[in-house]
Amino acid sequence: MNTDRIEKTEYTKMIANYHTHTWRCNHAFGVEKQYIENAIAGGLQILGFSDHTPYYFPNGYIARDKMLPSQLEDYVDTVLRLRDEYRDDIEIHLGLEAEYYPEIWEGLLELIEPYPIEYLLLGQHYIHNEYEGDSYNGKPGHGEEDLLLYCRQCIEAVKTGKFLYFAHPDLLNYCGDPALYVEEMTKMCRFCREYGIPLEFNLLGVRQTRNYPSKIFWRIAAQEGNTVIYGSDAHRPQHVINPDVVRKADRLLALYGIPRERLLMTMPL
Repeated sequence: MNTDRIEKTEYTKMIANYHTHTWRCNHAFGVEKQYIENAIAGGLQILGFSDHTPYYFPNGYIARDKMLPSQLEDYVDTVLRLRDEYRDDIEIHLGLEAEYYPEIWEGLLELIEPYPIEYLLLGQHYIHNEYEGDSYNGKPGHGEEDLLLYCRQCIEAVKTGKFLYFAHPDLLNYCGDPALYVEEMTKMCRFCREYGIPLEFNLLGVRQTRNYPSKIFWRIAAQEGNTVIYGSDAHRPQHVINPDVVRKADRLLALYGIPRERLLMTMPL
């Protein structure tokens, strides 16, 4: 576990963001250079690209919110070329944001194995294996069965040892028994803490006032002692770093009871 912590400042001075998307996922905008130049202008020292990973889905299913397997090589080549071009200005890393889909997990590992992928972020946008018709976890209306599966699947993902951290762990838009939510999310947060996996406080959710960050979830994380990292989840160049959003996130962390000393500045790669 990295020991870098935030300094006591008026607001958190982000120096690293590992959660950055590209146009290939079909819902992000701008080109990689724009993200990098905004990161430099905003004072970031480390920028990690982590676009939505491609999968070979069965039955002809194609995900509309992820890059295609045929785009992976260009993604890798582009990030590596820009890493070299900007090496004197900023530290750039190559990652992917991935779900844990049990039926096609080994296929994903085989797909990315030839490439110098430095890290994976766990972003569990769907339960089961997605192609079976599952609805997006951020969509309202998920009940108790979905909660149980979400927590179990995410714990299984962490057990693989393949993920750097857990992106927007509070994504599930739950509408069932609050007591069950507390019980299951407590188990999940406790497991992540014991396994040494930080939880991402997602700045896209902060910026757009989504169902996450969830007050209930983060109060659980505060009680369980989880470490936290900010992730910009940038889908536009101007969202790579935004001090106003970071200030709001700082206030929310304090409100939810997360001590500032548990907020990580960087991750080991």
